[in-house]
Amino acid sequence: MKYEIILYWSEDDNAYIAEVPELAGCMADGATAKDALHNVEQIVKEWIETAQELGREIPEPKGRLRYA
Repeated sequence: MKYEIILYWSEDDNAYIAEVPELAGCMADGATAKDALHNVEQIVKEWIETAQELGREIPEPKGRLRYA
């Protein structure tokens, strides 16, 4: 997956949250950071499948991080 993921701990939810800012509303949670990342990978797939079914545009990953 090439989309940027923002991962943080939420005191309100008592869980880790993984957000994909390039895909509106695309986020998942988990008891551990690893769980949240695993869950968000599935949600990204579902987000893209739903967008395709509805004929909506799917943003290209911006690939902000680059390594020399």
